Amino acid sequence: MTSFRFLHAADLHLGSPFQGLAVKDPEIAARFAEATRKAFANLVARAIEERVAFVVIAGDVYDGEWKDNTVGLFFNREVARLDREGIPLFLLRGNHDADSVVTRSITLPPSVSQFETRRPTTFRIEHLKVALHGQGFAERAATENLSLGYPPPVAGHFNIGVLHTSLTGRPPHANYAPCGIEDLKGRGYDYWALGHVHEHEIVCTDPHVVFPGNLQGRSIRETGAKGAVIVSVEEGRVTSLEHAALDEARWALAEVDVAGAEDLSGLLGQVERALAPVAAEAEGRLLALRLRLTGETPMRRHLVANRASVGDEIQAACHRLHPDIWLEKLDMRLADPAGPRAPAADPALDLAAILEGLASDPEMIARARSVIAEVAGKLPAGLGALDAPLGDDAETLLAEARDVLLERAGGA
Repeated sequence: MTSFRFLHAADLHLGSPFQGLAVKDPEIAARFAEATRKAFANLVARAIEERVAFVVIAGDVYDGEWKDNTVGLFFNREVARLDREGIPLFLLRGNHDADSVVTRSITLPPSVSQFETRRPTTFRIEHLKVALHGQGFAERAATENLSLGYPPPVAGHFNIGVLHTSLTGRPPHANYAPCGIEDLKGRGYDYWALGHVHEHEIVCTDPHVVFPGNLQGRSIRETGAKGAVIVSVEEGRVTSLEHAALDEARWALAEVDVAGAEDLSGLLGQVERALAPVAAEAEGRLLALRLRLTGETPMRRHLVANRASVGDEIQAACHRLHPDIWLEKLDMRLADPAGPRAPAADPALDLAAILEGLASDPEMIARARSVIAEVAGKLPAGLGALDAPLGDDAETLLAEARDVLLERAGGA
């Protein structure tokens, strides 16, 4: 056997619509969609720069059926760069680009090989003594253990299994092509190139079983650097794995305890100091930030009641750190300082107590949930199916409404 390197990627999700972002900010949604394409262009450039022997993509090249051929033409343009450099590409269909999902096609360069979906396929690269085995998805929901049908290893070759799978289950990812580590080990392969799970994970090292994670984060659930894995092989053994960051935009969740802040200026100072390292880690990329404020503060009601203006001040603070930080959401999980509340002069006119009772009333909560469900049904496709289509649950929204009313009433 000889020595070589290959690039393992998965979950490109080209053509992702970013519907949730589009509702909040169409411009940011367009930039994230462009970032998804640029991330794949970065992958191609990195493969050429590193002179890898071949590239493997373990499913979900596309996010779904094409609206037109634009996404297919883009993919063809980029893989043609690999073809001109003599770098073969091996593709496997996942749940998002299964045969039954993506029916359009563009003729790809001859150096692109695609695993079949009705049975396992084996491709050999004879000059490297490499054999790649894989089976893509025919239907979106592949519930059977596909790995059990993979063929025995090719003797004298470095054997790679390519599979789009949830393994034994990795929520929130759907449980597709489920299998256990022992199923994979039982095939006798040297490396398993997996896809479907969007977090980079080295599941096992004997043999190497690896999720590269997705190429570009698409929501607040997918924070941090995203990219692909460059695998080095010497004399039939994996000698190193390098996770290469190839993303063009990032998501971050930051939590700041503002208990010590005495006024808005002090709070903004604390936020700015806490976010400095978060901004630095983005390394100049567009950053979608969800900021969670915690702690006990006498400003809680004021901050909640003036969420929009407070959010604008925090956005300005973000821009002082980095010109391209976008405040995706301001999440206030604040509490009033401990201690008894002063009683109202007339209990019958205790507005705080009245509103507190309404906010916690089961009938009121049920009515709020009904209204939320009605609004969710009118949202663009897919958005109403989210756990909290309006950003928070009914109880949280009622509590915030209570605080706004109290603030407007002068803190009664």
